[in-house]
Amino acid sequence: MRCRLYLLLATVLVAVSLSLHAQAPVVGASDPDTLFHSSDSKLNANKQAAYHIVKDLLEAGHWELADKYLTERYIQHNPNAASGRGGVVKFFTEVRKVKPTPLSEKMRTNVVSVVAEGDLVVVAYVHDAKDAKDPSKSYTTTWFDMWRFKDGKADEHWDPATRMQ
Repeated sequence: MRCRLYLLLATVLVAVSLSLHAQAPVVGASDPDTLFHSSDSKLNANKQAAYHIVKDLLEAGHWELADKYLTERYIQHNPNAASGRGGVVKFFTEVRKVKPTPLSEKMRTNVVSVVAEGDLVVVAYVHDAKDAKDPSKSYTTTWFDMWRFKDGKADEHWDPATRMQ
């Protein structure tokens, strides 16, 4: 009887400890720059444009370069920014008040994967988040950006963003 009690207690402790550590942390690639290449010339061009959107615009805040990577009509599906290149530039420079930082030689963003198919490129990132039940704790999850490219520039964008408070 005592052995069963210890076995039951051990099982409960293992189950509780597994539930506390069930999530495997999201880990980015050791060299994200290498993910933005393809042997297919069209996919490579689209991946390279996505690379510069992430590195030059999103990471370094150089929105003055947006016309190199985004079409003028840039269709935006993020509910916080207006469509049009001007709308996304305004969102980052006036709403989010992003200030440019020096462009780096290599990407610093923690990228998990880059997938390109046809005219679409999806970039998945490590996203650190605060635990809603205990703000002193955090966890990792995945964020993504997806762009549709037209003539070498992003023409449409999706991400999982919800309205800002």
